[in-house]
Order: sequence, then structure tokens, then C-alpha cells
Amino acid sequence: MRVSLAVVDRLVANGIDTVFGIPGKQSLPLNEAIGKRDDIRFVVARHETAVSHQAWGYAETSGQIASTVVVPGPGDMNAMNGLKNALNDCTPLVHFAIETEPALRGGDAIHETPPDTYDNVVKENILLKNPETTAATIDRAVQIAKTPPKGPVRVGLPKNYLQMDVPIAGASTPSAPSTSTVPEQAVAEAAEHLLAAEMPVIMAGGGVRASGGTAALRSLAERLDAPVVTTYKGKGVFPEDHDLSAGVLSGSASPELLDCLADSDAVLAVGSDLDAHGTRGWSVELPETLVHVTIDADDLGTGYDPTVGILADAADAMTAVENKIAAADTAPATKADGTERAQAVRDATARRIEPLVDSEPPLTSVHVLQTLRDAVPSDAITAVDAGGFRVWALNTFEAYGPRSYVNPGSWATMGTGLPSAIGAQLANPDTPVVALTGDGGLMMCVHELHTAVAEDLPITVVVLNNDDYAIISEEAGRSYDLDHQAYGWDTTPIDFGTVAAGMGMEAVQADTPSEIRTAVREAVQTDAPTLVEVRTDPTEPQASEWMSE
Repeated sequence: MRVSLAVVDRLVANGIDTVFGIPGKQSLPLNEAIGKRDDIRFVVARHETAVSHQAWGYAETSGQIASTVVVPGPGDMNAMNGLKNALNDCTPLVHFAIETEPALRGGDAIHETPPDTYDNVVKENILLKNPETTAATIDRAVQIAKTPPKGPVRVGLPKNYLQMDVPIAGASTPSAPSTSTVPEQAVAEAAEHLLAAEMPVIMAGGGVRASGGTAALRSLAERLDAPVVTTYKGKGVFPEDHDLSAGVLSGSASPELLDCLADSDAVLAVGSDLDAHGTRGWSVELPETLVHVTIDADDLGTGYDPTVGILADAADAMTAVENKIAAADTAPATKADGTERAQAVRDATARRIEPLVDSEPPLTSVHVLQTLRDAVPSDAITAVDAGGFRVWALNTFEAYGPRSYVNPGSWATMGTGLPSAIGAQLANPDTPVVALTGDGGLMMCVHELHTAVAEDLPITVVVLNNDDYAIISEEAGRSYDLDHQAYGWDTTPIDFGTVAAGMGMEAVQADTPSEIRTAVREAVQTDAPTLVEVRTDPTEPQASEWMSE
């Protein structure tokens, strides 16, 4: 059997029906094999950096694995950014890189890079050594990607193997990763501490999403009457219109949210590695009683010493803890009202941002984001780029479902909003998808507007344009001897409507709240990709500074 056909066979057998990539001479045998089938789709991007971000958005919003294909060297290295993003976010992908022929390796053949170059940006880096083992190698890669903690797996396919016709060793039957076993003694100890706590808090991370644990989280929070704080990657795993929602722990979290954590007498941190990014270099104060649930043993004790550490799937662990609490003979401690505690945090956040909502064009990001939340359907998927507006969005743009909000975690790379929206729309063709991006982030992936048009994807792209890397300019002027708006380009403004129109996309300018509402509501109802450009204030305060005052 030809190796290229075997690759595609195993992708389909493993439930992968979408491949993102940019074709090159080296990958054409694989593209040919995909093109001969109607049960798998190849999506052509315009830059390899976008390829891995598109697959990331696909997987983040669907829970299903996606695949990528790039040429060696420049293509592979361009895709590294998105692979590292997926690694940090524990997002499963299978990344195929066409490799230099073994006989030429080490001789500076075109695009050659040593295969181990990519070791540190993927969960595992596999080089296909013998063409006969193609099927088994791909099955292994998929299984590794899907096994918690999930992540991207790179498979190097030597160019000359793809067209070989060889006996392919029998493939395994795809199977789901085995479920985790929750340690009973640790569960009992965790339940005891949480029962005894008068002011418990739950901190929920992206692992809740990966485990499908939103229902278990809600049930446990309501049983404990505990406010829920989510991490960057956990945003959306607990509906932010719930009475127990207390917001997002981030660099722009309010002092009141930090106090809610510090003043509690027990924290259940579930599905989070409690990394340095999300906890401000581990400076966020947590109570002495910490129950830490994570799937990766290396997370325990890295930043905080847990009272109880549970190595298990987040959903399984929460269900086990709640069952133990429900069956306990001892009465729970008298609880402080969790709804009131969560409401106090939300009220404080609202008071802090209120002065920024009453703005005239150009509007503040806060004003735009609150207007957008009103205009975007509650069941839509929102893909959010990195940048200053994203930090505000963590506080002001509510997320209502575990896969309804996509944003990069600790890698915090810009240029993800539009590509991840493309992936999200392909994974969820019947759901409205809105990309929120800044002008800086969009310029890092503006070529993907054309991909959205070429693929006929009805995404709505909202670009908050302040003609500046404003989050950098603000810091430069405040903390360093640099000019005000040092990194802006107001004298050479970008007209994104013209750019979008040149790529065949509908475009509209909207600068007032009423214009924004009308433009976005109309855009999400159309079948065509649409860009909505909103001018924002480049001199607005940045979230981390404003919220800490």
C-alpha cells in the first residue's frame, strides 16, 4: 500500500476529518491522497503560523482532534508558535511535517532542520523510521495526543516514504484513552477539608474543559455554596451569569477577587497547573488549606504546596469528592453565603470599570466589549486574540459555556484570534463564530481573511483598531523614558475595511454603540464572512493598572 494512502486511512480511522496546512512539493503525495476522499477535508491557510492556530481553535471548541501538514524547515518552524501554544494549553493535535530523506539528512538538503529541533514545543516528537510502520506510528501519535494531559504530537514523514508502495503492518483498533482512577484516600481527605471550611472557593482551570467537567463543577460549587474563580484557560467552564461566578484570575483581576481567594479558608484548585502566568509568579495569596486536582504529577508542589493533592481527571475527581461529601456522616460547617461573596466581587469589578463605559468615540475597549457582549448571541463561539483588549475581555466579556470562548493561555501569543475562529467555524458549522482581535494581532495574521473567504466561512471578525501597540506604548511611556504612544502608527493608519474588501470580504465601519450592535447582529446572521472595524481610544488605561488601583 502506498504510504500516503496509509496516512490518510489512519487519520480517518481515528476520527480526524479536517487537516489544516499549506501544500508544498514535498507534501503533494499526501494532498493527493486526501483529495481522492470525501470523508476528510484539507483547509489551505496562507501562512504556516496560522495552520497550527486553526487546528488549535478547531480542537478547543469541539473537543475533537485535528491535524496539520507543513513542509520541512521554514514551514515547520513557522508552525512551532502554534504548537507551543497548543502544548501549554494541553490541546490535542497531530502535526505532520514532511522530513528530509534519510539518505540526505545532515547534508543541508533543502529546508533541512534536525528533527529534534521541535522536541520542546510538542508533547512528543516522533520520526517515522520505517515506512512499513506508518499505520502503527500514526495510531500511536493520535493516542498520545488524546491521552491526558493532552497535547500536540509531531510526526516527521520522510519525503521519499510518501510514494513508496510497501506492506503496511497491521493497524491497531483506535480506542479512547483509559479513564483515570481517583485515589479514594485523597478524595476522603479533600471532602473532609471542604466540609469543614466556612468560606470555600473553587478555582477552575482548562482541565475542567478537557475533562467535560462543567456539570460536575457546577454541581459541586452549588453543594459547597462556593464562589468559582476561573483561570485564563478556564474562562467559560463555569457560566459567568451564574450567581456563584466570581470572575477570572488574571493579571487584571481586581483586588476584591484576590481578597476572595486570600480570605477563604479552603481552595479547591481543579484542572489547573497553577502556573506562574496565571498566579502572577505565584504571588497570589491562597489559604493554607489547598486541595489541588491535576492530571500531571509535575504540577503538584511547583508553585504552591497542596494540603491534598489528587492526580486524576478533573470531572472524575469532582464527582468523587461530591459523592463523598454527600455521603458524609458529619454535618458541614456553617457556610458564609457564597452567592453574596461572589456578588461582592462582581459588584466591585463593575464599579471599577463603570467610568470607562461612558465614553464617546473613539470608545474604550471596555465600552466596546460590553456592547459586543450584548450583540453577540449567547450561544456563539468567541475566539479572542492576545493584546490589551483581551486583558479587558477577561473581566468584561462574559463566557457562558466551556467551549464558547477561545483564548491563548500562558503562551499568550498574538495573531490567534482570526485563525482560531476559522478552525472553530469548521468544527462547528451550525454555530455563529465571532473573532475578537486588535489591529496589532490582526496584522500578524491578516492573510487569513482570505482563507475565510476562500473556504466560504461565515465568521464575523471584529477588529478593535487604535493604531497602536497600545499595551506596550502605555508601559513605555509610564515606566520608561520613551515617548507617549511610542509604538503607534496614527500617522499611517490602517483601513481594515479596504484590506478586507480587497480579499473579497464584506466590511463595515462601526464606531458608536448603536452602530456596533447593528453591524454585529447583522453580520452573524449572514452566510458570508464579514469584518467589523471599530475605532478605539489608544490612550485608554490598560486593564492591569486600572483594575489594581
